[in-house]
Amino acid sequence: MERLRFYDKYCDYRTWINGSKLCKETNTPKLQCLWFDVSEQTIDKAKELNIIVDGSTNPLDVISKCDTFIFCLYPTKILPWIEVYQNDIPKHSLLMDISGVKTNIVKPIQDVLRKDLELLSIHPMCGRESRGIEFSDETIFKGSNFILVPTQKNKKETIEAVKDLATKMEFGRICTLSIEEHDKMIGFLSQLTHVIAVSLMNTHDNAHLVEYTGDSFRDLTRIAKINEDLWTELFIMNKDILLDEINQFIDSISHFRDSLEQEDTQEMKRLFIQSTKRRDKFNKTDAKKR
Repeated sequence: MERLRFYDKYCDYRTWINGSKLCKETNTPKLQCLWFDVSEQTIDKAKELNIIVDGSTNPLDVISKCDTFIFCLYPTKILPWIEVYQNDIPKHSLLMDISGVKTNIVKPIQDVLRKDLELLSIHPMCGRESRGIEFSDETIFKGSNFILVPTQKNKKETIEAVKDLATKMEFGRICTLSIEEHDKMIGFLSQLTHVIAVSLMNTHDNAHLVEYTGDSFRDLTRIAKINEDLWTELFIMNKDILLDEINQFIDSISHFRDSLEQEDTQEMKRLFIQSTKRRDKFNKTDAKKR
């Protein structure tokens, strides 16, 4: 019997949201999901909700029972864990990480990994601003994007098997990127957007405006409710790319400010039209059809 094992020492919000769906999909007679976490209460709740078959606060209680491992750790904690426990992992097991940054994660792990083990990095492009098992959502993957980040050390059959798993989990689009392509993409689509949301919330002490808030402000600042430990790690690990994206954004907003100051209505309208056209390409309904 194959068994999936989730390692979640730090319980990032994505872990339980993503993990609940994956475990419910894979808890079949042929494939079962186990979990390791530092919180017994979290493990008990996961079992109560039928998210996992079993779990433990001690990795050694479950490692030997599994042949597929999914790491939902903070990025800087993955390599140290593998260095400590990899000798206890069964032979020919598959390891996957869902880290939001791949540079300085994937290759360093592959360099120290036992020759019979395989690491395939993945990134489900979905999440919520809230964290904890109480916010788990088994529908979160439906229609979302799933990214594989393979290297030359990954087997073709492994890549295809993980793509098949993503299909069964109802992802809308499954694609493959290199480590460099992934981190460049994530710097703009995810990290810069978080910087903007956080900066907007920190522009003023705006609590007095709560009763007047409309959808536009709520939509733009939803992700400003942020895990400070996780996102600090992600930003630092992708610093050069993120700084470049921030500088480009500063140039863009400075240009808009100049246009407003000069009352250049034609340029403002051009920017509005351009942004509308570009935004249309990101429409989820259209993306699913392509």
